[in-house]
Amino acid sequence: MYVRDAKNRDEVWLLDALEELGFDDGAFRSRDYVIALDEETNEKAGFGRIRVHKGDEPFCEITCVGVPERWRRQGVGAHVIERLVDRASAEGFDTVYGFSSAYRYCTQLGFDPVDARDLPTPVNERLQQVRESDDDAIAVRLDRDEFAMPERLRERFKSATPMADSGSGESELSAEDFGYDEETPTKYSTNLRR
Repeated sequence: MYVRDAKNRDEVWLLDALEELGFDDGAFRSRDYVIALDEETNEKAGFGRIRVHKGDEPFCEITCVGVPERWRRQGVGAHVIERLVDRASAEGFDTVYGFSSAYRYCTQLGFDPVDARDLPTPVNERLQQVRESDDDAIAVRLDRDEFAMPERLRERFKSATPMADSGSGESELSAEDFGYDEETPTKYSTNLRR
């Protein structure tokens, strides 16, 4: 298992995964994302994005971190966040922010909750935007030197494997789903009987 920068060829998968997990990334750019992959199968196991907010007081946000259900509880999300923190640092940010009601996950990695009143104005404005769709969202902040990967998540990530589907997935599509009857010969049919 490893995490790499997203490539243009990952765009379709990323957009599908964002939609499947209910994320709204109005400023989508695949180059802002990282993707976790299974080394053996090349299956994509998770993703995340840094978003640089420019202006008088620029700041960096970690956002859209998602792990499909079959890859959860194996350290994938933590390793995605670790890579995003490294990317933010490479872009000159020593501090990153996140905004979510699911902030408790981030606290185990070193993020600290921040009272909205203690946030710089542009960061607080972003928090208010997030709260329009997530009423219980709070801001969390991480200084680069404070990131801490729990050893249990590092070990799980080394041997991560997808869990079996719960059976709630969609069935495989057939020719009939596209209005094609395999018993009726057509001009392009490969099952013509002579």
